[in-house]
Amino acid sequence: MTATIAYADVEVGTELPAGSFPVTRAALVRYAGASGDFNPIHWNEKFAVEVGLPDVIAHGMFTMAEAIRVVTDWAGDPAAVVEYGVRFTRPVVVPNDDEGALIEVTGKVAALLDDNRVRVDLVATSAGQKVLGMSRAVVRLA
Repeated sequence: MTATIAYADVEVGTELPAGSFPVTRAALVRYAGASGDFNPIHWNEKFAVEVGLPDVIAHGMFTMAEAIRVVTDWAGDPAAVVEYGVRFTRPVVVPNDDEGALIEVTGKVAALLDDNRVRVDLVATSAGQKVLGMSRAVVRLA
């Protein structure tokens, strides 16, 4: 499968459809099971607070995975992403309630590269604060 967006139809500044991704404690438990990352800062409020966190926090890789969904949804094919990297700037704090937290992600084409590739810069926030820095993906388009 190849990306459904054509390189010729994209220019620098093209905005991707934004995404909002809810994060609950239950989602963190499922992610821990899938990833094998059972660090108690991701599920045990008492432990998280004892080590200086405000509450349980989402796994960094979980946050990263949610953010790239904006790109894969836009491109139409997860395999179109050929590079992806971020810096973790703040944790996503997940309260123990029915709502949890929300990761909000926007993306914009920042550069046209060779070989039908573009660089997409992402902004990911939670509770009004940026949670990923230098979030960039290189995507090969049709």
